[in-house]
Parts: sequence; C-alpha cells; structure tokens
Amino acid sequence: MSTAIAPTAHNPDVAGQITYAMRSMGIAPIPRNYELFYEAYIGSNPALTRALAALGSSATQEELDAIGAKYFPHHASRVFDDAHARLTIGLDTVLRALRQEQATLQSYNRLLGETYDNISSRSHNSAELLRGAIDMLTAATGDTMAQGEKTVENVVQRSQEMDQVRKELDEYKRIANTDALTRLANRRAFEDRLASIFDNRLTRPTTALVLADIDHFKRINDTFGHPVGDKILATVASVIRARARRDIFVARVGGEEFALILEATTIEEVATVCERIRHTLETTPFKNSRTRVDYGPITLSLGACMASEAVDSGELYNKADLALYCAKNGGRNCCSIYQEGMQKDFTKSWLIYKN
Repeated sequence: MSTAIAPTAHNPDVAGQITYAMRSMGIAPIPRNYELFYEAYIGSNPALTRALAALGSSATQEELDAIGAKYFPHHASRVFDDAHARLTIGLDTVLRALRQEQATLQSYNRLLGETYDNISSRSHNSAELLRGAIDMLTAATGDTMAQGEKTVENVVQRSQEMDQVRKELDEYKRIANTDALTRLANRRAFEDRLASIFDNRLTRPTTALVLADIDHFKRINDTFGHPVGDKILATVASVIRARARRDIFVARVGGEEFALILEATTIEEVATVCERIRHTLETTPFKNSRTRVDYGPITLSLGACMASEAVDSGELYNKADLALYCAKNGGRNCCSIYQEGMQKDFTKSWLIYKN
C-alpha cells in the first residue's frame, strides 16, 4: 500500500495519486476513505499508516470504517448519514411504487364499474358489448398484473437493499462498541449495558456488576514498556473472557480496568466466577517466548456488587468500585464483595492503590 501511494516525480498530483491508489485497491473513493489515505500519505499519524498497511490489498469498507472510528471520531456520523440517505432513498422508491400500484388498481376498478354499467344498460347490442368488454377487460387485467409484478419486484429489491444497510449499520455498531486492543466491549457499550440493568425490575435483583483491575500495571508499563503492557492487557482480556460464562457481558472500561455484568445469578455464583478468573490469571505464565523474559506474575483485584444494593447505575458502579478498593487495600490479588458499612471503613481516595 505504501508503494502505491508514494509520491513520484512523474505524478506530483497528491490527490490524483491517492485516488489512483484507492481505485487500484478496489476501495470506494468516498470522502471518509480519502481522508484515511491522505493522512497515511502525508505520514502525520504513523499508527494510522501501519493500520492501513496491515489491511493489505483486500480491505473491506467495514475494516476501513473501524480504523476511521478509531482515529477520526467524526467518521461515525458520516457512516450513519450515508446509511440514512440510502434508507431514505429506498423508502421513497417503495412508497412511489406502492402509490403507482394503488393508482393502477383504482383505474382498473373504475374500468370494471364502467363496464358493468354498460353491460347493465339494455340500449346496447349484448353480443357486441360483451365482446368489447371482454377485450377491454383482458387488456386491462394483463396490464394490471404486469404492473403488480413490477411493483412486487421493485419492493423486493428495495427491501433487500435496505436490509443490507441494516446489516452494515449493525456491523458498524459492533465495531464502534468493541475495544480494538482486547476485542472486548468498550466503555461506550459498557455504559449502555450498565444503564439497562435498571430498566427491568424483575431481573435487577439477580444481576451483579464486577469491576476488575490489574495489580501494579503502571509498574509493568514503566519496566517493560507499553508494547509489552498492551500484550499483557490482551492476554488478561482473553483469560477473563475464557473463564467467564458465555452469557456474561465483559468489557474493558479503562486502561487496565475491566467490568463484568452477570445476570440471573447469586452472590455465591459471582464469588465463584471472580475466584475462577483470579486463580487462572495468577497461574498463567507471562513470558517472552524469544527472550525468555518473565513479566509475571500478573494478578487481578476484583470488586463485586449486586444491583439490589443500589438505586441506579451510578450507585451500583460506585459500590462495586468501593469493593474493588477494599480488595486493593486488602493486599490485592483477591475479590471483595460489597457489604453495607464498607464506606465508613475507608477515608482515603482509593486511587492511590491503582498503581
């Protein structure tokens, strides 16, 4: 990709080179794609350039939009604007087709009424009138059926196009709600899911929030560097996802912070899940396979709270956060369940324990 868009002495036109590169890769020359390739061309964002290069020569629009959403937040509105325009055009076409079908049926009904009136009149020759009526109705019926088939075909085609737009929007929403590093749900998705807990009074008492934080993660980044820290984050995320039930919502909500939302559960089951995740991570080796450098042990502190202990999502988060604070204060590498009275036991800001 970098070769395709590199400047040449024979073609100093930057816009032309970028457009040519996009077309040669089969990428739609739409504004949001052009912006990505322009930034890659001028080299203002090396991470963006590497991300585009990693796609190779068969990048899909969904992959490009995912990169755009990561580096240019305004891309999201463009995607939805494009989808809205396509849906509007599709609906307008369907409505016009249905109106045309309605007009055709009205004309056909009017013709039937006039023919009936003529047949009912005794002032015309019956045989001649019937022949004329049959010819006229045959032609009208054929035209009406043809128009109906055309309308059905048009509506089906537009419906398929609109369904494709819906699928694209669903995929974009999935990408927009996914953390690029860990492939878990991101903070945005977590906040939506957390708020929804309090939409259903019946399921709220059996729902729990767990917050988890990697112990001494700042020390890991400072000692081994951020690239190693990113690999450790991805590994921790995979351990959490693997050791949690498939129906448990798992998200990365901040640098080294994760969250789980468990439904249809009890406090005992919550404690069991937390301990399973904690123990698995504690016993997972973190070594560089090439240099044999040992980055571990990597441990996790967890705090949990049942939704029945809170009146809204904000209070639930704060109480789970307080339980996590207690786990940190209790020596780390453990799980703490929120209990009434925890607040008065601690007066310091628990942020000092997050390093």
